[in-house]
Amino acid sequence: MKQPRIFIIEDDALVASLIRQTLSKEEKYDITHFSTGEDCLKEMHQQPDIVIVDYNLPGMDGLTLMRNIRSYHSGVMMIVCSGQENVEIVVDCYKNGAQEYVLKNEKMILNIDNAVRNLAMNVTLRREVELLQDQIIDRNKYNNIIGNSNAVLRVLRLIQKVENNNMMVLITGQSGTGKELVARALHYNSTRARKNFVVVNMGAIPTELIESELFGHEKGAFTDARERRIGKFEEADGGTIFLDEIGEMDLGLQSKLLRVLQEKEVQRIGSNKTIKLDFRMVAATNRNLALEVKEGRFREDLFYRIQGFLIHLPPLKERGDDIILLAKHYLAEFCRANNMQTMTISKEACAYMLGYEWPGNIRELKAVIERAALMAEISIITVDDLTFVQA
Repeated sequence: MKQPRIFIIEDDALVASLIRQTLSKEEKYDITHFSTGEDCLKEMHQQPDIVIVDYNLPGMDGLTLMRNIRSYHSGVMMIVCSGQENVEIVVDCYKNGAQEYVLKNEKMILNIDNAVRNLAMNVTLRREVELLQDQIIDRNKYNNIIGNSNAVLRVLRLIQKVENNNMMVLITGQSGTGKELVARALHYNSTRARKNFVVVNMGAIPTELIESELFGHEKGAFTDARERRIGKFEEADGGTIFLDEIGEMDLGLQSKLLRVLQEKEVQRIGSNKTIKLDFRMVAATNRNLALEVKEGRFREDLFYRIQGFLIHLPPLKERGDDIILLAKHYLAEFCRANNMQTMTISKEACAYMLGYEWPGNIRELKAVIERAALMAEISIITVDDLTFVQA
């Protein structure tokens, strides 16, 4: 069982060092230190178990940071460190998810150590429960998501938690990790499964067409609008709309999307009429949206709006033996589709694939296996048949 992951968010380097040295004596924690709340939020995809937050941080203050952390990861446990003894401040911290409030005095380091020990015990117990839950995941519901690694089981648990409610979901991960598969699993195992699942690839539609694509238009609204056309949000009414690569969206359009998400209504281009809708939005990105916000390329209010529930997909290289399961799946699929005899993969080829980095993730694996199936002289794929194309 992996070590509890702890984030320390403290701008005083000496205090941070003392906390870290004290906790490191146990040699059973994975500890990372950040000087600002903004830096911490960029790494929330690592899903810390415990965060130690300085109440008086520069820039984003501790209370705001706590709220943002909660929106990323509702299960995280928080310890607040502060020199404030004001009862209202203490109550406010507990209301926003703090498990412990530690005063900055001569006993602070000792009190933090004790608090972390107690919370770490809860983390361990929770993980034991999660391991038991892994065993009762209904894999028939998710037969398109192949893999038995802990990383995949964790993703399936997250899908189970959120599939039957209307929370917006943000799926993050590198290109080719299977974000659309997760979005489809969310939709087809929800109460919206009988309605449309509408996919929009934000990076594939020209900027001048995207507004019409999303919200629709009336006849004559612009030069090429020869007839009325409903947008993707209307098409998804009652169902789910999946905005893939949402980080590619133009800033001007982001404000319009925010209004649609807040009001659950659209206005076609060229019309003054608003149309009420019932949809669930799932978004995906391979970008670090927190960094995009900092660089001014993504609206902060939209960022916080869409990350209602975060599902992060691991890169293929972190999925261990899932690589072989996927390779065999795609090989069998390719052979059936092309009326080829059944093929296998040699032990040497399997070992080679397990040691490869897979920068293109599952998409690259599929392409490699299909090429190998064509290259193989016999019904066994060998190392010599594996061809990797470097970007």
